[in-house]
Amino acid sequence: MKTVLRAMFVSFATLFAAQGVEPTAVPTMPSQWSGKKVAFLGDSITDKRKIGTSANYWLYLSQMMGFEPWVYGINGHDWNGVLGQAKKLKEEKGDAVDAILIFAGTNDYNSGVPLGEWWQNADEKVNSHGKEVVLSRRHPNRDQRTFRGRINVVMEYIKENFPMQQVILLTPIHRGFAQFGGANIQPEESFPNQIGLYVDAYVDVIKEAGNVWAVPVIDLNSVSGLYPLTQSHGRFFHDTQNDLLHPNAEGHRRMAKAIAYQLLAFPADLK
Repeated sequence: MKTVLRAMFVSFATLFAAQGVEPTAVPTMPSQWSGKKVAFLGDSITDKRKIGTSANYWLYLSQMMGFEPWVYGINGHDWNGVLGQAKKLKEEKGDAVDAILIFAGTNDYNSGVPLGEWWQNADEKVNSHGKEVVLSRRHPNRDQRTFRGRINVVMEYIKENFPMQQVILLTPIHRGFAQFGGANIQPEESFPNQIGLYVDAYVDVIKEAGNVWAVPVIDLNSVSGLYPLTQSHGRFFHDTQNDLLHPNAEGHRRMAKAIAYQLLAFPADLK
């Protein structure tokens, strides 16, 4: 056991030194997640280039829970981009990954992607109770111009290619004002997007996706407690004047703590 813990500490020390974060000797929450390989798909908040922060939530999580993070999130990606990330994960890691966490949706909201529908229906013949009848059969909507369609395409790929892996969705956190120069000015979430929808609608769709695709959902919009629309929470974000969208290191640490307690309720793999 001492040898295992020593090796684990060396691994963490190397990982955290590269990120400029002081490591602890052992995971602070020993659990079923210790020693697992966990992939993270998503947008700027997941991107290992550390957008607006000195350390990401997955880095704190890996320290708290003792797993190895494999990070594929990319700044600016929406759910269409997540599909490419999932394919890259499959190409590079195959079945070696134990769990996949997907944290995306805020960019779909910001770009005004229509919500769409989960299903498309078409009449088909089927034997029902010994008789051939025609019923309206539903099929997943795969229209990647819609939010639900994008999620369907990604989840269909993941279900086909990662059947033994735990897959968990995270809802987007609350959005404050952000200004990144030029025309890239994003109002706080009290305003709707260009098609008249508030971010809540996109959060609700992620929650629905849990039932549609039989995967757990961590409602980070709620359990993180982060609320950049109030002045006191500016301390958790990158810039109180121009970027209340990206959490800073303290915001990421708070997110990680919230996620960690949720993860304790789920298997770390399905193998």
